[in-house]
Amino acid sequence: MKQDRHPQLRRELNRRLTFPVVSIVALAGLLGFYGAQVHVDRVFDGWLLDAAKSLAHQVRAVDGRAVVDLTPQAEELLTFDVLDRTFFEVVQGERHLIGQTGLPRVADRALACGSSGRTFDADFTGQPIRVACVDIDVPGARPATVWVAETLIKRREARADLLLTMAPAALLVLAAALVIDLALRRTLGSLLRIAARWNQQSHESLAEIDADDVPRELLPFASALNDLLLRLRRMLARERQFAATVAHQLRTPLTGLRLGLTRAAAAPDPAAARVVLAELGQTAQRTARLVQQLLALSRLDPLLRDSGWMSRVDLVALAHDTGEIYLDAAQSGGIELELVSASGEVEVWVWGEPELLGEALGNLIDNAIRHTPAGGRILISVQSTPPSVSVADSGPGVASDERAVIFDRFVRGRNAAGDGSGLGLAIAKEIAGLHDASLSVSDSEWGGACFTMSFKPRSPQLRSAADPAAGG
Repeated sequence: MKQDRHPQLRRELNRRLTFPVVSIVALAGLLGFYGAQVHVDRVFDGWLLDAAKSLAHQVRAVDGRAVVDLTPQAEELLTFDVLDRTFFEVVQGERHLIGQTGLPRVADRALACGSSGRTFDADFTGQPIRVACVDIDVPGARPATVWVAETLIKRREARADLLLTMAPAALLVLAAALVIDLALRRTLGSLLRIAARWNQQSHESLAEIDADDVPRELLPFASALNDLLLRLRRMLARERQFAATVAHQLRTPLTGLRLGLTRAAAAPDPAAARVVLAELGQTAQRTARLVQQLLALSRLDPLLRDSGWMSRVDLVALAHDTGEIYLDAAQSGGIELELVSASGEVEVWVWGEPELLGEALGNLIDNAIRHTPAGGRILISVQSTPPSVSVADSGPGVASDERAVIFDRFVRGRNAAGDGSGLGLAIAKEIAGLHDASLSVSDSEWGGACFTMSFKPRSPQLRSAADPAAGG
């Protein structure tokens, strides 16, 4: 049986809450019991010291010697107790004056009793006692010391009563644990109901989750879930749109290829078959270009922007390498293709994905070649402030009323030549958007179109990485 490695939230919260709360309650009870016991001892010690001080008032001097005037009734009153036995003794130096002899003295002689008195524990006649001693000054005689002691029966009974009063505290500890567990069950139960509703709703429609009844602490989770559902909806919409685009765009050329093959098979002679095959070759070439553009369109995922896929790209080198690819096509059409760095920069660095930027620039160059007549010019230029690359041609240009829609998918201008698919500029626009760049169209110096892809200015980090000398 596979062991579940996921911790249970209720068990974890119980462990983190119950133990500290129970410990705090128990500690509070112990501190309360200790404080009450100290208070009880202080009260009993006070009574014991009061008895010693009362006896000290009966000591006086006669002929330079201390004597104690204590009647038998007073002595009986001093030692009377219902539960405990009471002992007393008065001494002057080593001379015993009155009371029980042999009462324990302070173990540490450095701790004098003092006039305010002192109490300590000791043993006498085989039983524990509490002793109080008071030093007194006897006018006309040497100082004397009064000792009063009693057994601990009343103290023990008082402590037992305190323990009985602590019994409800134990019930409070148990009640606290039960209340915590019940609160966790109810709270987590509501969370489970919310999770079940979210799960059912997201499975049914991928619609945004209603977070009005969500606790404030769970709002970040609701927001994250809604963000995830939004990404899923956009991804599915892109997939459906891409599938519809592929089905729509490939239907016509595939039908043309099928009909062309039928015509070639039915051609009456090889010359007629070669004409049909030449048409099929052109159709296959256009279809290959369309498939290439559709594949490029499938790679344009907005989520790539946050996935750390970019690197340093030199626009000058990119323009040179991409222009070389289309050099033969331009020359075969009698078009002059030229690359210049308008600012004289040897390198112009941007953040980007080289293949995607090459695809975008290639679409702009291919679009210019298709619309530039023989004998015309195409100029690829790179600027550094801001970083940008432009493709200008001497073709018919783009009408001002078409510039707002020319970058939409499957849109072709009135002056469009050839049999393009209307995807090249749309793909270039989306690639520019993935790089936080802009793609615009204007008039070239020869009256044609000039497409410019502009990037945000280079950051200091990128500038230093491109040119180590710039950082120093």
